[in-house]
Amino acid sequence: MINDLDKIYHGFLIKKPVGNNSFSFERRKVQEIYVPSLIEGRIVDLAVGQKIVFSEVFEEVEFNQKGLEHIYYCPMAGKEVFIFDNHNHAFFFWMFGYKKGWINAKLPLVHIDQHTDMREPQTYLDIPDLENIDLKQVFEYTNFVLNVGNFIKPAKHLKLFSDVQIINSPKTLENPAIKGALLDIDIDIFAKEMDYIDYDFKIKHIKKHIAQSSFITVATSPYFMDQGKAIEVIQELFI
Repeated sequence: MINDLDKIYHGFLIKKPVGNNSFSFERRKVQEIYVPSLIEGRIVDLAVGQKIVFSEVFEEVEFNQKGLEHIYYCPMAGKEVFIFDNHNHAFFFWMFGYKKGWINAKLPLVHIDQHTDMREPQTYLDIPDLENIDLKQVFEYTNFVLNVGNFIKPAKHLKLFSDVQIINSPKTLENPAIKGALLDIDIDIFAKEMDYIDYDFKIKHIKKHIAQSSFITVATSPYFMDQGKAIEVIQELFI
């Protein structure tokens, strides 16, 4: 595994009310969530896991969602692709990609998602600039401070990208693909709430962005998407 990433993401539980485990923590019976281990594989290797990765109470009902079996690093011709369940992990892999020289900070982030994920984090990462990234510090921040709705502004704060292009409508899906842009896809763009946008239309235009990008992060969003369906969509987009 590149740079021993599997030793950082080795599979572990979050038991305290931090990060994604803070949602409705005091109201939940299940008070721990799992972060899967990272492996190198192919898109065809994606599988649903058996451990709860996200828990939330909505309208007095507790939802305990299973995610992916692993976090997957899927290198393919001319592209570095990281696939995970909860979207905040994108922050870590963006920082890793920059450190490896795979990301050009002068280009925009193209964020394809049902949500903007532009909430304010509790705190910002305290590093002077991108050149002084400590991946252990980034890992701690990603998993124990950030959550699925607030990971973009910290990266923007560090000037990781020149701009953020939000794609969440038929009109924005038709935006021209930007060669070399940092591409971030949340598969919940295919959730039931987004069925007003034709499925094939979404596939067609997202594929155009994939074709122009060399560094891609993909989230399967267990709270919003059936994970088996999410895997099917990813495989249609990439294979």
